[in-house]
Amino acid sequence: MYDILIKGGMYPDFEANRMVKGNVAVAGGKIVALGEVDGEAKKVIDASGRVVSPGFIDIHMHEESFINEGKEYVISEMMLQMGVTTCMGGNCGSARQSLQMFQDVVEELGGAPTNYMMQAGYNSARTAMGIGRYDAASQEQIAELAEQMKADIDNGAWGISFGLEYDPGITFEEVMQVLNAQPQEDLFVSMHYRDDSTGAPDAISEMIRIANESGKKFQISHLSSCSAMGQMADALKEINEAVAKNPKLDYDTYPYNAFSTGIGTAVFDDGCFEKWGKSYENILMTSGKYKNQFCTKEMFEEIRRDDPKQYVVAFVMNEDEIADAIANPSCGMVASDGIVREKSGHPRAAGTFPRVLGKYVREDKVISLIDALRKMTLAPAKRLELSDKGRIAVGCDADITVFNPDTIMDGATFDSLYIKPVGIDAVIVNGTLALEDSEIVNDRAGVFIPGPFVK
Repeated sequence: MYDILIKGGMYPDFEANRMVKGNVAVAGGKIVALGEVDGEAKKVIDASGRVVSPGFIDIHMHEESFINEGKEYVISEMMLQMGVTTCMGGNCGSARQSLQMFQDVVEELGGAPTNYMMQAGYNSARTAMGIGRYDAASQEQIAELAEQMKADIDNGAWGISFGLEYDPGITFEEVMQVLNAQPQEDLFVSMHYRDDSTGAPDAISEMIRIANESGKKFQISHLSSCSAMGQMADALKEINEAVAKNPKLDYDTYPYNAFSTGIGTAVFDDGCFEKWGKSYENILMTSGKYKNQFCTKEMFEEIRRDDPKQYVVAFVMNEDEIADAIANPSCGMVASDGIVREKSGHPRAAGTFPRVLGKYVREDKVISLIDALRKMTLAPAKRLELSDKGRIAVGCDADITVFNPDTIMDGATFDSLYIKPVGIDAVIVNGTLALEDSEIVNDRAGVFIPGPFVK
């Protein structure tokens, strides 16, 4: 008897580059049969007219903060509700708690809504050492930080993330010293660029140089929030040419024309509005006494001074360039960059993947269904060497998202984060039905997945 039998749907065959109609049988956490298979099952899902996709893999999100917001799942439940079955936290140089604490809490809670992977956040370690965001690190400090990154990798991190824009004092030389101290050639490295908008060309060139000289797998984080201000065509041209020479390089992007970050970060230092060609009224407060209000100069300065950790949304990006980054045929993956603080945040945390399938595939037709699915599943799985994920194939992990291609769409808005996506019928994590008809039925089906370099 099968655990789950999904009948009548169509699934992507990435090798043949086409959608295939057939049943999918699940047992013991794996896909065990495909095609005309039938038989008894504990659970039968009617997928007629539906897509049976590999579970979406979010290669760039920001995990729960168990320190600040208690031992409960918020963003990973949102991930599950939009079809994500595996996600990578610890991005942009920021770890919201120690790797060990995160692993311990997931174990204590008996699992997580999704599978979780983590990176070691370099900026967080740098800050904990007492190095100011604009300050250069000493050689002794860099050596100590490199050892700390190595220890996190030994203990389960998949790699290292950097946020150069957040700590402008991090130099090219500092990054290279830390990476050269890591012995793993295929170590995963992600980077939030040094600058955006008019500073994007130099920032892109610097990251490509780091990728080439380090020899590591290198992920340019959320390309749209770097270059979708008039620089995307040049950025994609440079990246595509670089990827052709160095396949260890790639990028991810999200489908919204606004970014979100802390109001007190260096992103909002003097000169940012002039650089973007925008003003205070393009900044939306996401929490606090001005929640869902656009800023005045006085509001902006008050909150930046009194509540610098508050997240705000900046509407500074161009929609057509967002589409270009998503549809780029040479490389690129879909990722949310989702983060939730005090249960508030940007709708990308709750709507990214359905939005791509609803808006960019079905409505705007800038990318085909199978290419979009590839950017959400197979591409990140290959990137992370998750050989049993990202495909509907016998022997693969039963991480599966069943959705209606005619109705799927994001629900969350900039002033209402908790509107669920529509059109997702079921999500299976590790062979367990975790979500059915938009309702979570098992929020502990996911596990912490340690990196490949654990000692």
